[in-house]
Amino acid sequence: MAAAGEGGTTLVTGGATSIGWATVERELAAGRRVVVFDVQDPVRPDAVDFVKVDLADPGATAAALDRMLARGPVTRLVNNVAIVRPGPLEDIRFEDLDAVMSVNVRCAIQCAQALVPGMKAAGFGRIVNISSRVAIGKELRSVYSASKAALVGLTKTWALELAAHGITVNAVAPGPIETPAFAAANRPEDPRTKAILRAIPLQRMGQPRDVANVVAFFLDDAASFVTGQVIYVCGGITVGRAA
Repeated sequence: MAAAGEGGTTLVTGGATSIGWATVERELAAGRRVVVFDVQDPVRPDAVDFVKVDLADPGATAAALDRMLARGPVTRLVNNVAIVRPGPLEDIRFEDLDAVMSVNVRCAIQCAQALVPGMKAAGFGRIVNISSRVAIGKELRSVYSASKAALVGLTKTWALELAAHGITVNAVAPGPIETPAFAAANRPEDPRTKAILRAIPLQRMGQPRDVANVVAFFLDDAASFVTGQVIYVCGGITVGRAA
């Protein structure tokens, strides 16, 4: 008899490129149907059920979730979508705060709220929130670090709330990973960027697949006794330091 979570469907938000797409590839290799919510077209649109949606819009997100769930429950969720608005404390604009918290946090809550009833009915679920190393501190990232720290708090709270239903909730905190988003927020010529790269004990930038490998572990049926945890995929940069 198949295990409760075997096969099934995985939703990856922001899954069109980079870490999201690397995660999609791992899920496809595991034999699962994958739904991608993104405003960009995915690397291989033919390989997934792609829903083009602006996840900054709660109404559009709700409509996309309704359409997806009309086809049946989705028992795996990767809350990956995120935006960054860098800047010092003195320059924080509240519109930036609202935008980042909406995409990075509200969307995660909205997707989880929509999927959890089906997970409870199945007696099985996997939720993975993509946090970030910046949750433990980084200059010029007040808004972004607040949103990623919020995901850690949600991870631990949901893990407690949902454990009795066979649903695990964990977080992966990447950084620094070689992605367009990292390059846009960390200019190569910036001394801070150079300092980050020098500080990586493994002496290389991470790749999207490095993160996807850990996400895949948390999504696996076999990870049934691991919940409420945060794993940093950072080349060792978080060991004994927060910057």
